[in-house]
Amino acid sequence: MQQKPTLVNVIAWTTLASGIVNIIWGLAASGTALATVIGIFCTPITILPTILGVFEILYAAKLLSNPPQPVKASTNIAIFEIVCVITGNVFAMVVGILALVFYNDQIVRDYFAGLNGIEPLAPVLPISATPTPSIVNPMRDPVIEEEVPPLEDSTDNEAKAPEK
Repeated sequence: MQQKPTLVNVIAWTTLASGIVNIIWGLAASGTALATVIGIFCTPITILPTILGVFEILYAAKLLSNPPQPVKASTNIAIFEIVCVITGNVFAMVVGILALVFYNDQIVRDYFAGLNGIEPLAPVLPISATPTPSIVNPMRDPVIEEEVPPLEDSTDNEAKAPEK
């Protein structure tokens, strides 16, 4: 059995902490919104961090379980954590950004691939840009010369005209 990388544990613990903060944040925002008449209409928006918090806690529990459960990297939760800044929760935004950065680490990718029974992918190396050779046409295009008839001078025409 493969041991969890440190970054996977960091993702799990920060997601768990963000879930707890989101539940408290959502309940506090909903309670404040319910205290006003206009806020009653805003309650569907203020309850969203609470729902995200529940999903975060469930995901963190799967990551922290021993033996580990097959689970994929949840970029959707990380994105919703970033979007939580709309409700004023900056902590969830920071956790979401860190989670997305950690998900792109090769060790974390290999761990999730091995956890789900997929062979780890080899890292893709960037292709170096090589200059393309310029195409030189060794054959010159033929030059076509047109024969232009000489222009007749108007003074010559007057001189040649017969006089009456």
